[in-house]
Amino acid sequence: MLPERKSILSLLEGGFSRLKVLVVGDLMLDRYILGEVDRISPEAPVPVLRHAQRYARPGGAANVAMNLAGLGCQAFLAGFWGADGDQAELGAILQTAQIDTVGVVSSSLPTISKTRIVGRNQQLLRLDIESSDPYPQVELDRLEQRAVDLAGKVHAVILSDYAKGALTQHLCEAVIRAARAAGIPILADPKTPDFGKYSGATTVCPNLSELATATGVPAHRTEDLLAAARGLREQHGFDFLTVTMSDKGITIIEPDSSFHSPARAREVFDVSGAGDTVIATLAASLAGGLQIASAVELANLAAGIVVGKVGTVPIAANDLVGLLTPSSGVASGEKILDRERLAHRVADWRANGETIVFTNGCFDLLHVGHITLLEDCRRFGSKLVLGLNADESISRLKGPSRPIVGERERARVMAALAAVDAVVLFEEDTPLQLIQQLRPDVLVKGGDYAIDTVVGHEVVLAAGGRVEIIPTVEGFSTTNIVRKLTANHAPVPAPEMQQPVTEGAR
Repeated sequence: MLPERKSILSLLEGGFSRLKVLVVGDLMLDRYILGEVDRISPEAPVPVLRHAQRYARPGGAANVAMNLAGLGCQAFLAGFWGADGDQAELGAILQTAQIDTVGVVSSSLPTISKTRIVGRNQQLLRLDIESSDPYPQVELDRLEQRAVDLAGKVHAVILSDYAKGALTQHLCEAVIRAARAAGIPILADPKTPDFGKYSGATTVCPNLSELATATGVPAHRTEDLLAAARGLREQHGFDFLTVTMSDKGITIIEPDSSFHSPARAREVFDVSGAGDTVIATLAASLAGGLQIASAVELANLAAGIVVGKVGTVPIAANDLVGLLTPSSGVASGEKILDRERLAHRVADWRANGETIVFTNGCFDLLHVGHITLLEDCRRFGSKLVLGLNADESISRLKGPSRPIVGERERARVMAALAAVDAVVLFEEDTPLQLIQQLRPDVLVKGGDYAIDTVVGHEVVLAAGGRVEIIPTVEGFSTTNIVRKLTANHAPVPAPEMQQPVTEGAR
C-alpha cells in the first residue's frame, strides 16, 4: 500500500497549489515532426517522410517546470534563452502553462532546440540548434543573482543540469547555500561526472549510467555501483542519494540504510523526460511535507505514467489521482471530502474519461433499500458521488429526534461501501448548490418521483446530462426500523406487579 496516500491525495487535490518550486538549469525547446515513411528517396539512400503533424514542447529544465505545473505547483524557471523564434515559441508555451519565467535571462546565444523527425513512432533524425560557445560572464552573473534571489522565496529548488553551460560550479554553490540557508530541499539532476558541483544538496538523482560515470564502476555491476554511491553521498554531504534504475525502479541511499521502490509495470512507449518527472515529483513531495519513502513511491508512479506516452510529456495530477482512486481498494477515510477537494477529484476523474453519477440522502440507519439504490446508481457510470445531509439539515427535515446516527459516523459507513467513490456533507435542505458545483453526468433519485420534480434536474439536463429514477424497495425505511425498535422496547411492568414465579415454572 502506498505510504501516506491520504496526504498524497490532499496534495494532488489542491495542496500542491500552495507550493512554489524553482527550477534552475538548461532550457530547451523540443520540436517533433511526425509523418509516414513508405519509400526511399531516389536522390539518396534516405527515407522520405510524408509530413502529417508537428508540435513543440518545453525540454530540459523547462520540462521539469512543466511537470511541476502539471502537479499543480507554482513553478518558477531560471536559465537562458536567446532572442529568436524558438524563444518566442517556448515562452508562449510556458506562459500558457502559467510558469513564471522571471528568472530567465535573455542571452546573446541562441535558444537551445532539438527537432526530432519521426516516422511511424521511429525516430529517423534529430537536429540540434545550440552554440558551443560559453555564456558570457555578465550573463552568468545575472542568472546567478536571479536564481539566488528566487531561492529565498520558494519551498524547494531543483538544479536541472543538461551540461549546456547554465549551471556552473559557482552558480550551483551559490544556489545550494541560499536554499540551505532558507531551510528548503534542493535537488540536482546531474549530467557531469563530478558530483562535487552539487555538494551540500539534499539529494542528487543520477541514473545508472550517470552514476557509473561518476564512480568508475560499470553500470551492470549494480551491487558494486550502489556501494560506491554510498561513498559519493558521504563525500559530498548529500542527505540521501536517489538512483533511478530504469525498469528496475528507484533506490534511495541514506546514511545508515537504503530502500528500493520497484518500477510500476506499464507498457513503455518513450522514456524521454522520465527523469524530469521523477525529480519534479520528488521535489514537490518533499516540499509538501511527505516522507522520503512516500515521495519516492509517488515519483515512481508518475514516471510509470509518462513512459507510457509518446514524446516528452509532463505528468498531470489527474493521471495520479485516477491511479490512486480506483473503484476498489481506497480506504473509507480517503473518500470523505470537503467541497473543494471533491471538485478537484471530480475534475481529475473527468479528465480521465470517467462518468460522474450523483445521488443524495440522509442514510440515517443503513438498510437494504439504501444498498440497492447505491448499487443501481453505480451502474449508470464509473464514479459515484454521494451527497449526505448533515445533522442540522436532517433535524430541520425530519424533526429534533433525528438523526439517530451522527454525520461523521454516517459518512464513514457510507464511504466504506464499494459502490461509493466519494462522500460529501451538505448543510442545506437540498443538494442544489452541490449539484450546481459538480454538474454530474447522471443525477439519480430514489423513490416515486417525476424527473421534473427532482432537485437539480434543470442543471444536469442543461449541461447535457441525464436524470434517472430508481423505485424504492418496498418495506424498507429508516422510519420502519425506528418503529420496530420502539415496539420491541415496550415498558416492562414494575417489580411489584409481577407474579411470583413458582418452582414448577422455573
